[in-house]
Amino acid sequence: MSWDFLRKFLFLPEQASTAASRVDDLHYFVITTTFIASFLVGLTAVFFFIKYRRRSEYQRTPRIEARWWMEVLIIGTPTTFFLVWFGIGFAELVRIQTPPPNTLDVYVMGKQWMWKYAYPGGPSSVETLHVPVGRPVRLLLTSRDVIHSFFVPDFRLKMDAVPGRYTEMWFEVTKPGVYQVLCAEYCGTQHSTMWGDIVAMEPEKFDAWLEEQRIGLANRIDQGPAPAYPGADSPLVREGWRVAAEQGCFRCHTPDGTPHLAPSFHGMYGSLRKTLTGRELVVTEAYITESMMDPMAEIVVGFQPIMPSYRGLISPAETAAIVELIKSLKTNKVTAPPPEAAYELQPPR
Repeated sequence: MSWDFLRKFLFLPEQASTAASRVDDLHYFVITTTFIASFLVGLTAVFFFIKYRRRSEYQRTPRIEARWWMEVLIIGTPTTFFLVWFGIGFAELVRIQTPPPNTLDVYVMGKQWMWKYAYPGGPSSVETLHVPVGRPVRLLLTSRDVIHSFFVPDFRLKMDAVPGRYTEMWFEVTKPGVYQVLCAEYCGTQHSTMWGDIVAMEPEKFDAWLEEQRIGLANRIDQGPAPAYPGADSPLVREGWRVAAEQGCFRCHTPDGTPHLAPSFHGMYGSLRKTLTGRELVVTEAYITESMMDPMAEIVVGFQPIMPSYRGLISPAETAAIVELIKSLKTNKVTAPPPEAAYELQPPR
């Protein structure tokens, strides 16, 4: 019996990511063990029905005292299997929740009833996501309206998209092809039509496609003279500067590391922050988003709880732009302020 036979026997789709084979191996292990155990339990029951059947009207069932080793065997065997399954599953959970370095980040927004994607540098698409084969891709998911769930059966991966926050998942496609994306969380009357495609391309073809999209975007957008601050060549980061200025972020957060009323954007992404709750948190996309939507949840030690909530005030796309702005300032330091004409500072709304 080959693993491929089991995949077909269980009606599983093809394996198209590095995680798919490991998830299926655990699935095969669990289901094979339970099949064998169920068969043995059923066979034992039939044997007992015959051997210990009642042979006369006055026959009484004898009292049986089980020996200690029998109880240990009956309890210990399934417990051991459950612990082995847990160990394998937990290791795989850690692996699929820890993206490797140098992943390609793509912002994903779910809305009734479609998927929208934004790539580094500004290109975007609807319904169809293009990715390179053999390169890790991290999806940063959020929702515009209700909870959705981004599910790719061929990758054996699924992650919820939640309004007001970012979740993430990563994968590495193993072969070119077109793979279906489904929404696995009921989200309304047209839930069944909320699907799309992932087009996996050879790396050189993907690079050429992405560059073509960037050129097309540059031709559609009047970018004007390049401002003298980090990330200005990325439309998404430029949008982040605009939104941050309009929302009054720079009244408390400095972009150049200068101490002020709130933590500076410079060097924030990827840093370790200690909060008043006693936790030490790494600043990730999810942390930044939560800080904007629910700033009182985790307050950084040394700062006052003065930040207002931006829930409902900025869109998921604007949230993503601010996140990209902060990421662009991870190591780069601003040497000149944004042009006042384009980014006039406003008080928080």
